[in-house]
Amino acid sequence: MHPVLLKLGRLEIYAYGVALAISFLLGIYWAIHRAEKRGIRKDDVMDLSILVVISAIVGSRFLYVVTHLDEFHGHWLDTISPFQSTGAIGIAGLSMLGGVVMAILVVMGYCLSRKISILRLFDVFAPSFALGIFITRIGCFMNGCCFGKACDLPWAVTFPVISPAGATLPGVHIHPTQLYSSLYGLVILLVLYFLDRRPRFDGFLGAMFFILYGLSRFLVDFVRYYEESVQVNLGIAVLTINQVISLLMILTGGVMLLLLSRRK
Repeated sequence: MHPVLLKLGRLEIYAYGVALAISFLLGIYWAIHRAEKRGIRKDDVMDLSILVVISAIVGSRFLYVVTHLDEFHGHWLDTISPFQSTGAIGIAGLSMLGGVVMAILVVMGYCLSRKISILRLFDVFAPSFALGIFITRIGCFMNGCCFGKACDLPWAVTFPVISPAGATLPGVHIHPTQLYSSLYGLVILLVLYFLDRRPRFDGFLGAMFFILYGLSRFLVDFVRYYEESVQVNLGIAVLTINQVISLLMILTGGVMLLLLSRRK
């Protein structure tokens, strides 16, 4: 575990932030290459990429804050300020699913304002989103966040007490849910890549991403550790807020496939 890759005085370069930056750069480069083959202007992809980066960070931070309000009680400025009350510089604490949802909403708004095919653009960015999941979850593992519940499996891991996982479950063998998530990001990436080798109707890859990511996230969350504040009692089951969002993503993807295939 290496949460801080570089420290310059009070300035700390976090492994998660580096992984996030790498995923954005590679994802944007790939999206530009894919967009040109689908008749979407390079300038639009560049503008959208900047908006996606900003919205993903804002959405990730927003979902983390609203599900961890007790953490910021008495020092609410820490939710948005890079200068933390602890003296540290930087913002730690992001929830990836919030970033994905926010980025999708921004993409839709941009496409409507510029009269760009939303479905075609989703197809362009879908593999980049999967690539981002694959890379950034490795950053989560190095940071010791987004960790799993206790288990006695051969591949269980124990984090040091200086990490979020070790501080919450000191000396406990837990699921490496960060690596599970990174693995399903890679699987989704490969599936989308091979599906895209044949001509598909607009929106197909985007719908498949919603289904595959929603299903993967829903299943992994059963072994991921969450505070009670992010759990929702639906009567028949107790799920997390992220699992509810994941189910909505699966439903959205399924409806898209059904309607778009009929229209075709």
